[in-house]
Parts: sequence; structure tokens; C-alpha cells
Amino acid sequence: MLKELLQNKKRLFFIGLALLGLILVRAFEDNLFYDPFLSFFKTDYQNKPLPDLNCYLLFGNLLLRYAVNTFFSLIIIRLLFNERNLMIFSGYLFLVLFVVLVIVFFGLLHFSEEPDYLILFYIRRFLIQPLFLVLFIPAFYYQQISR
Repeated sequence: MLKELLQNKKRLFFIGLALLGLILVRAFEDNLFYDPFLSFFKTDYQNKPLPDLNCYLLFGNLLLRYAVNTFFSLIIIRLLFNERNLMIFSGYLFLVLFVVLVIVFFGLLHFSEEPDYLILFYIRRFLIQPLFLVLFIPAFYYQQISR
């Protein structure tokens, strides 16, 4: 797989573009997305109350950011492994994981008297950063070499 990938410069170029897209989403997150937790988690948040937030706007922006990251991640998976079925399977995984994480995230925000900030931090991190891509690539690579 790696030799095939290195021989195809066009695929490497598009993987680089998709990675650049992920980097740009991260670099301009303050300007592109509504997320009151960006500045909240950069401070000493353990002793502070949760920031005021618009839940609908937050959900919409989490969905948008997750969708953009998922788009670039699926492109990377498709180009790395050159298997359409693997990309479709990954898309379903991304969708299911989003639904589960959003339910848990907003459930903790609304139904906890004092939510555990560390759990909120990590759930939000999985929603706004392409961490599933970092988990999926080694798993799919291992699956491919073990066949």
C-alpha cells in the first residue's frame, strides 16, 4: 500500500490538500465557528461557571465543523486506502459517533447540576477535531496488512 501510494504523486497531492484543509479549519476556528468553550477551556476553567451559550447556535456550529472535518477525513481515507467501501463504512462510523457524542455532550450540559468539565472538554474535542481520523488510519492499515 505504501509503495503504491508513493508512486502516485497525484494522490499524495490531494491528501496534502485535505490535510491543509484540516489545518485551516483549526487555524481559523475562532473566526469560522461559534464556540464559547474555545476561550473557556483556555483559562483556569475548573473554578468558573459555564459560559453563557446559545445551544442551537452551538449545535449548528459543532455540526458544521464536524461535517467539514469529516469531509476532509473521508477524502484522506479514500485516497490512502483506495477503497470506496472503506470510505462509506467510515462515513457511517462518523455519523453514529457524532450522534452519540452530541447526545452525551448536550445531555451533560443540560441535565447535570455541575457537569464534569474534563468530560465535556474531551467530548467536545472529539467533536471539533479530526481525532477519529487519527484512530481510523492505523486501524484500517492494520486490517489491510493482516489480510
